[in-house]
Amino acid sequence: MPLEVGNFYHTYNRGNNRQLIFFERDNYIYFLQLVRRYLIANSVDIVAYCLMPNHYHFLVYLRDETLSDAMKLLSLAYTKAINKRFNRSGVLFQGLFQSIHVTETDYLIHLSRYIHLNPVKAKLVQQPEEWEFSSYSEYAQIAIGYAT
Repeated sequence: MPLEVGNFYHTYNRGNNRQLIFFERDNYIYFLQLVRRYLIANSVDIVAYCLMPNHYHFLVYLRDETLSDAMKLLSLAYTKAINKRFNRSGVLFQGLFQSIHVTETDYLIHLSRYIHLNPVKAKLVQQPEEWEFSSYSEYAQIAIGYAT
């Protein structure tokens, strides 16, 4: 089923054989730079995200029909960089990214919570704000702004 402009999607992928896709802090930062270049600049608004050592999650609002192409470019650019950096070859991700159409507001809220709590559930941190590579801190700042 093709992705439809004007809709929300949960997009995600993981490392091939559930292996790491991020090996050091700079990898996360570089991946986010590529996300800005290939996704945000062209096709999506990112509502929530979390980068985990062996997978990632994005909750996106689709602005145009180029998400699939943008995700391919993102994956290819990142894989090439990682392969060069770590003198490795072959695939990094377990196939193409996956996407789930999000149609219900309640599910949108649940999904945002699920994405932000991923590092807590994985026992990487005790609180979601401790994980550097998610949008949780941005959410918390917005919430504080509304409260004052």
